[in-house]
Amino acid sequence: MRGLTSEEARKRLAQYGPNALPEKPPEPLGRKFLRQFQSPLIYILLFALVVDLGLWVFEGAHGLPLESLAILAILLLNATLGTLQEKRSEEALRRLKALAEPLVWVLRDGHFQRLPSRDLVPGDVVRLEAGDRIPADGVLLEASGVMVDESVLTGESVPVEKGEGEEVFSGTLLVRGRALLEVTRTGLGSAMGRIAGLLAEMEEEKTPLERRLEAFGHRVARWVLVLAAGLVALGFLVEGFSAQVFLFAVALAVAAVPEGLPAVLTLALALGVERMARRKAVVRRLAAVEALGSVTVIATDKTGTLTENRMEVQQVVGPDPQGALLAMVLCNDADLETGAGDPLELGLLRYAAERLDVKRVRQEHPRLSERPFDSAWKYMRVTTPGGSFLKGAPEALIPRLALPEEEKLALLGEAEAQAQRGFRVLALAWGEGEREEGLSFLGFVLLLDPPRPEVPEAVAKVLKAGVRVVMVTGDHPATALAIARQVGIPAEVVATGDEIGELSEEDLLEVDVFARVKPEDKLRIVEAFQKAGEVVAMTGDGVNDAPALKRADVGVAMGLRGSDVSREVADLVLMDDNFATIVAAIEEGRSIYENIQKFIRFLFSTNLSEVLVVTLGMVFAALLNLRDEAGHLLLPLTAVQILWINLVTDGLPALALALDRNPGVLDRPPRPKESPLLDPPSLRFILLTGSVKAVFALGILAGLSGWMGRAGVQGEPVEVARTATFHFMTLGQLFFAYAARHTHLIPLPNPYLHGAVALGILIQILLGNLAPGVWEAVRVPAWIWGLVLVLALLAWLMAEGVDRLVWRKEARR
Repeated sequence: MRGLTSEEARKRLAQYGPNALPEKPPEPLGRKFLRQFQSPLIYILLFALVVDLGLWVFEGAHGLPLESLAILAILLLNATLGTLQEKRSEEALRRLKALAEPLVWVLRDGHFQRLPSRDLVPGDVVRLEAGDRIPADGVLLEASGVMVDESVLTGESVPVEKGEGEEVFSGTLLVRGRALLEVTRTGLGSAMGRIAGLLAEMEEEKTPLERRLEAFGHRVARWVLVLAAGLVALGFLVEGFSAQVFLFAVALAVAAVPEGLPAVLTLALALGVERMARRKAVVRRLAAVEALGSVTVIATDKTGTLTENRMEVQQVVGPDPQGALLAMVLCNDADLETGAGDPLELGLLRYAAERLDVKRVRQEHPRLSERPFDSAWKYMRVTTPGGSFLKGAPEALIPRLALPEEEKLALLGEAEAQAQRGFRVLALAWGEGEREEGLSFLGFVLLLDPPRPEVPEAVAKVLKAGVRVVMVTGDHPATALAIARQVGIPAEVVATGDEIGELSEEDLLEVDVFARVKPEDKLRIVEAFQKAGEVVAMTGDGVNDAPALKRADVGVAMGLRGSDVSREVADLVLMDDNFATIVAAIEEGRSIYENIQKFIRFLFSTNLSEVLVVTLGMVFAALLNLRDEAGHLLLPLTAVQILWINLVTDGLPALALALDRNPGVLDRPPRPKESPLLDPPSLRFILLTGSVKAVFALGILAGLSGWMGRAGVQGEPVEVARTATFHFMTLGQLFFAYAARHTHLIPLPNPYLHGAVALGILIQILLGNLAPGVWEAVRVPAWIWGLVLVLALLAWLMAEGVDRLVWRKEARR
């Protein structure tokens, strides 16, 4: 059997198309752009603009309606920025989806290759093992103990037995056995393709973080709308109906409500998970990012995660070395030529291949029947014309031997002694016919799977971060304990699968190494830790691990050796099956959350200072009856200026904060799972820095206009003071991005933030000198620019001082 040639496969792929369900077409850019205006506040602002333009036309349309045009331009700029953010998020998540695409073993050009399932074509031959999702419709060429779960198509939860020549369907699950499948239908022509319409209706769910932020935004919006209504009432009371006051109040509401926050949040999450993917951790659900930062317990597998998964036979000990070699070759599903198969079985074949001809032995001893390995019985049997060969755990096979009890106990003692030396011990046996009892002992295989060199450092890092590491493995307890101590897990208490059922939930919490674990034990371990208030990350790779992975706060599947079903239910897939990658993912998860808190602090400190300046400024203007040149009530900032400040701060600086790198995130304990988005130190930061900036701004407005009026300085004192206040609010807020970054951590220098702040300052100075009328401002002399910059830097330094005090007080707690 040679399978298709690569050339023939290419032709068929062009003819039949990829083996994939039709994806929802991407939303057109134009529609995405228009959706940025879908907000009640924006509707009100647009209505106010229409009213303002109507009044301008009614009054004779003299000159240009600069205010209305400027507001419209800012809204368009804001929508463009929102569209670009959304597009970038979608592209990042699309790249992530491609990384998580399932791979299958396909026979091409005479040997098995690992290819994406979307490249399958009719006529391909696919190798399947327990836990694999069937990638396309087809007929079974070979079937050994095959049972298929077809519930995805039929709703029937009981797996169905399948034999050679029977048809199986895409999307169904091979729960037991192994098979060779000849593909007959792919993509839309397959069974799964026919129900694609139903799947297309499923919508992506928002993450808990996004939902909390949305609810928080709605609460802020209600208060801001009440405030805006109060300001409109005050304005109308002082000078009757005024379109300018109405426009001003609505602009304040638009600026103060964090409408752009969900877009920045989504982009921060998307860019964060893209960084994780570069570190070999693929996030399948964005909600997992939040949980990653709160993980307090990692329940990790041993083989391949803590160790190299490079099983090498060190020695075969026993009465029949030749029979042991035959068992290693015949009771084995791996393929040495292609590298397909379980690493342990490949290790057995490599050892045997140096001592006999593997291909010839398999031809001379054809397989008649078999019992596939299952964690329930812990051994595998293959029957040939020369009898049955079995391999499995010593405690599973030794009781089945035709030996006196004392000899069986001696063999179990020998296996225990070898396991304590760190070996993985495998027992081999033989029996006549299909016998599984009264067997002859062939020997023990001693395998060594050394710990990964990077794991001890990763374990040390995560322990320092306040995360406990426990080992959950199917291996021998002595081997598991030896490896746990080698990698630095502080292991004292060991429990086996048989003991776990007898332990109380309180006792389970004391165990450091769980050995000879059955899949149902994993579920109980996860639930026991969760009931104790822990946030659990659980690793798994087998078809039976799915319930535990689903139940864990963060289910971690293996990308190299994991089954399809384990990857499907997992939140995180390790592309290199490495424990150090879990630690890297926790580090990134904490860093993402840290950055989200930074830009929330930054945006709300801006919003608070704007609200205070505008509200207090308008109240004082009404009380003191302060008027501008046109005789209108003096507003501390115009509608255009408020929206511009919002655009400058909600844009690039907020995005740049999402790219901060925080090297010290693993030096502190995990964040409590239900901790608020704005913790007490962040709230104190927002209140204190927002107030500091508002006091400076009101001081400039009142002090500069009063001094210029008394000193008889050239220019309109009120307009110059308002322009200076506007420049201070914009530049001061850009500087405040640096204060918002500092918590108990000192982040690395952020060139993106330097660039965003420099660009914001440059645009402000250029437009302020070349076209101030765009903002309804006036040109100010150089000395006022100098004063504004000095005061902005002084306010920033005060904010930094406040920041240090807040976090020092928090650290002392």
